[in-house]
Amino acid sequence: MKVNNKLVEHLAHLSRLDFDDDSKEKMKFDFEKMLDFVAKLEEVDTDNVEPLSYMSSELNVLREDKVEQVLTQEQALKNAPVNDTDYIRIPKVIDSK
Repeated sequence: MKVNNKLVEHLAHLSRLDFDDDSKEKMKFDFEKMLDFVAKLEEVDTDNVEPLSYMSSELNVLREDKVEQVLTQEQALKNAPVNDTDYIRIPKVIDSK
């Protein structure tokens, strides 16, 4: 694919951008570099390469969750500004119109 002024102007229009002549030439150069890079990627032989699901081969590197009692229900209710017997009352968040 050849990058020309018409293509740059079309892409600029789609992106709602406006380039002066110097910027248009720089964009042409940058687009050509990007297309050359993609062309090089297409040359890579990936026939015997398994596709990756993740970028890393590490699986589940997070710590195991442990159930711990941090606050009792009574302590949590003491810290709440408003409570109703066993529950914490919060301001209405969703309006049901």
